[in-house]
Amino acid sequence: MIEEMPIEFWHGIEQFNSQDFYACHDTLEALWMEAGEPEKRFYQGILQIAVAIYHLGNLNWRGAAILLGEGINRLSYYQPSYAGIAVEDLLRESAKLLSALQQAGPAKVAEFLPLFAGTEVAGLQLPHIIKLEQT
Repeated sequence: MIEEMPIEFWHGIEQFNSQDFYACHDTLEALWMEAGEPEKRFYQGILQIAVAIYHLGNLNWRGAAILLGEGINRLSYYQPSYAGIAVEDLLRESAKLLSALQQAGPAKVAEFLPLFAGTEVAGLQLPHIIKLEQT
């Protein structure tokens, strides 16, 4: 694990947690394009989850489901934590959302919109990224 992530990374995490998912994608994509492994795959996994949630907010069930799955797969390598991020928690929340989306199907995608107002839907909240305390 690298000791210190670029400030742009932390800005992208703030954007994610503020539900500014499109901006988070742009921020992390700029880092992803310049990064080498293992950071490249890590950035891509987070930005895919961000874009998935963005798609969900636009009622794009297919885009949300596909990108949640791809982001989860990419980030699974980095469990339980990486670069000061609780990856395992992000994956658990994202997998619960993906499962609920798959069970609901495209016709019920609008039922997930209250998540964006902070309202739980079927015991779910939007995924968020937990920054771990430095020891």
